[in-house]
Amino acid sequence: MPSLREIIDYCDTRLDIRAFDDYCPNGLQVEAGASVRRIVTGVTACLALIEAARDVEADLLLVHHGYFWKGEPQPLTGMKGKRVRELFAAGMSMAAYHLPLDAHPELGNNVRLGRLLGFAGAAAVTQDGLLWGAELSVTLEAEELRQRLCELTGREALLLSGGAHPVKRVAWCTGGAQSWLSKAADQGYDAFITGEASEASFHIARERNIHFYSAGHHATERHGIQALGEELSERFGVRHEYIDIPNPV
Repeated sequence: MPSLREIIDYCDTRLDIRAFDDYCPNGLQVEAGASVRRIVTGVTACLALIEAARDVEADLLLVHHGYFWKGEPQPLTGMKGKRVRELFAAGMSMAAYHLPLDAHPELGNNVRLGRLLGFAGAAAVTQDGLLWGAELSVTLEAEELRQRLCELTGREALLLSGGAHPVKRVAWCTGGAQSWLSKAADQGYDAFITGEASEASFHIARERNIHFYSAGHHATERHGIQALGEELSERFGVRHEYIDIPNPV
């Protein structure tokens, strides 16, 4: 049975967490046990996920969105206090990997989303690995790409049209990267995919002639954490289960 420390050290190194100046601490956030037999992965360490992981007797909860964000109150009271109490009561540790899991070239949310959408030749187009792009082998109409996103995510994707042109070059960044729409337009992409939209997204898409797709913050960030959990299961011989807590955002 591997130790908690072995697994966390592996994740920290594999995801190169020291390379990122993130909005939250990456790695172990709650330590409640010394060894790991079962890992549950999920997107966000909400109470519903903690309770579901407890019910299957997980020793480690591994998430993309954890706690202790910059600007967030630090006391363990209220909602956050209840979540942490439940972790300790279950003897379940919790680790979170945010930007390192978005950017990773093999396990990351961005590379996994590109593969699942069938974007051959997808690659990071910024040094930090957070913005990805691809040139499509077959040109798509804007609505065709929206339908592909709907099929993958199981939800209605929002398309803010940037004109009548088809999609040949597409960029994406999972989660809440709507502010990167102009960066994608600057690099000549026909379309940009992310998780959320803002009021300004509509006007930028129209004025920069780039199609904007909002496919869901949660929905676009489900795949990296699953890939990490599967790799840990294979490497350490532990049981792994991904639990999805539906989120319409």
